[in-house]
Amino acid sequence: MTAVQTLTVAAGEAELRLDRWFKRHFPAVAHGRLEKLLRTGQVRVDGKRVKASHRLSAGEAVRVPPLDEGAAARPSPTPKPTRAGAAAERMAEMLLRAVIHRDDWVIAIDKPAGLAVQGGSGTDLHLDGLLDVLRFDAPERPRLVHRLDRDTSGVLLLARNARAATLLGETFRHKTVKKLYWAAVIGLPRPAAGVIDLALSKLPGRGGERIRPDEEDGRRAVTRYRVREHAGDRAAWLALMPETGRTHQLRVHCVAMGTPILGDGKYGGAGAFLPGREIERRLHLHARAIELPHPEGKLLRLAAPLPDHMKATWRFLGFNITAGAAKPADFDI
Repeated sequence: MTAVQTLTVAAGEAELRLDRWFKRHFPAVAHGRLEKLLRTGQVRVDGKRVKASHRLSAGEAVRVPPLDEGAAARPSPTPKPTRAGAAAERMAEMLLRAVIHRDDWVIAIDKPAGLAVQGGSGTDLHLDGLLDVLRFDAPERPRLVHRLDRDTSGVLLLARNARAATLLGETFRHKTVKKLYWAAVIGLPRPAAGVIDLALSKLPGRGGERIRPDEEDGRRAVTRYRVREHAGDRAAWLALMPETGRTHQLRVHCVAMGTPILGDGKYGGAGAFLPGREIERRLHLHARAIELPHPEGKLLRLAAPLPDHMKATWRFLGFNITAGAAKPADFDI
């Protein structure tokens, strides 16, 4: 390689140490040489000097100086779904129908509940493996810039090129994004509006990763909430706005208030369900809307309608099913 290049950290590479990321892309560069490049400032992340142990974030830009021909960059393999056949074809068709916004920089989809964003243990079919479906003849494959849990539906953004991924990644890191979620919870939070400021930490286990409150060693997590409607003390419709982006933050914070999200057996146990067959035993958490600066400078505000199982629950509980575009007042919590 005879020129400086800048590589953008993909969503699937977030949290990788810089030295491990470098080994993936430049396997011929020895660790000792990388350390020298870092000490002399020839390798930088977002223009800053960092150590080999630096944990990368999606969208960060890694400056790479000229290297030997034998150390040329190895392109990141395009993730592919490992489950072939009709299921992948149906999912691809569904993704095309799920597009709610598309321009030269951004694609937004209404992610269905049950679709994992990235692969993992036992997860063969996932969004990251199907992104070529959403290329729409563009020269680059779309890139993930944020995530939703497998069982959470709603607005999910994709960057259409490396430059868009960098700009959107900076927007998410600088917390200039407003994310609005709707949830049905068991019980009625009191007070009806407020802020949950409760640190969280990860607890690995045989049943998969779990998140728990941890004021001593956890990372700060903040959520604003407001009750929109309620069915007595039986259940409530909450608007939730996370100010931080911790794993399962909304689910654990709702449990901490004593009002688990309907259908969230993982954190709410048996208390997360209502009796009867009228309400599906699925997670009732939906990424309703998002507002952020567009890479071209305008304000982008997008919304996704409630999924069918939540619409049915809204009707059963007597809640008004709000439709249409998101309004600025929706984010006023």
